[in-house]
Amino acid sequence: MNKKLVLVSGGAGYIGSHTAVELIEAGYQVVIADNLSNADMSGVEGVRAITGVDVPFINVDCCDKEAFARLFDQYDFDSVIHFAAFKAVGESVEDPMKYYRNNLLSFMNIVDLMRQKGRSNIVFSSSATVYGEADILPVTEATPRKPATSAYGNTKQMCEDILRDAVAAYPTLKGIALRYFNPIGAHPSALIGELPRGVPQNLVPYITQTAAGIRECLSVFGDDYPTEDGSCLRDYIDIVDLAKAHVAAISRMVDNKNKERYEIFNVGTGRAVSVFELVKTFERVNNLKLNYKVAPRRAGDVVAVWADTTLANTELGWVAERPLEKTLQAAWAWEKRVRNIK
Repeated sequence: MNKKLVLVSGGAGYIGSHTAVELIEAGYQVVIADNLSNADMSGVEGVRAITGVDVPFINVDCCDKEAFARLFDQYDFDSVIHFAAFKAVGESVEDPMKYYRNNLLSFMNIVDLMRQKGRSNIVFSSSATVYGEADILPVTEATPRKPATSAYGNTKQMCEDILRDAVAAYPTLKGIALRYFNPIGAHPSALIGELPRGVPQNLVPYITQTAAGIRECLSVFGDDYPTEDGSCLRDYIDIVDLAKAHVAAISRMVDNKNKERYEIFNVGTGRAVSVFELVKTFERVNNLKLNYKVAPRRAGDVVAVWADTTLANTELGWVAERPLEKTLQAAWAWEKRVRNIK
């Protein structure tokens, strides 16, 4: 089995493409699998351009177990990082069965095939949404999970449980769940970044699209929260730092340094940043003025959540390094390149 070959499912997407780059730059070989339902080939082409490696790409739906099994027969990877999932929170509330069917079946197929084909290491892309409105901040990995407020959030909790139970039952498997906070930014090359389809659901793409004139006005949802400036607090992590956490997780399992066969790590900066602070920092570092207004609070938004990253820092040997200013400059550089703005 090739310990240095990693399958990246959903690797054409935002987080997957950046992770593929960091894996390659850390000496791993990568195979990208994606059905392009929520991405296109630009992410894969960006990975190839940045790394100079003709990364293999397989157009396959992880929910199609028979087709997916052929990929296992074609490549002798021993590790998989599973990103492939639907991710729009609002849509998941309106159409929960779409999310349960896709997100759970695709992951169960991964776990089944890893076990059946004698492969070992699974990294699951989880989310800080599992914590909900935490009673104590910052949140640690021991912070109790709250009942999910969306089908999307519920699939993250359920997939964590699937991985935990599978690892307990099948001695050949090892698993790590990475709970992301708020990934933002783009690769410093501006060759890959976040390119949402339709109206952005996340704050930074909405900011960059407003700066580019694609969106007329940015809405800040609520300025009456019990925070210093009245806006919500989040833990915004640079996408490159986040990608490097996946490399650390894979290396931990490949090198047999994991202390348990199933582990969970928070992946954030450990710093709370308000929405207003983010907007003003974007304006300052890019020398821009954004058109924004305060809108009513949005249903389901928690007041504040940020990470205690002590466990990831000490056990994975990973730490978030890129400053917010550089992250927001990279986000704007990516938007300008995509929109051909000089």
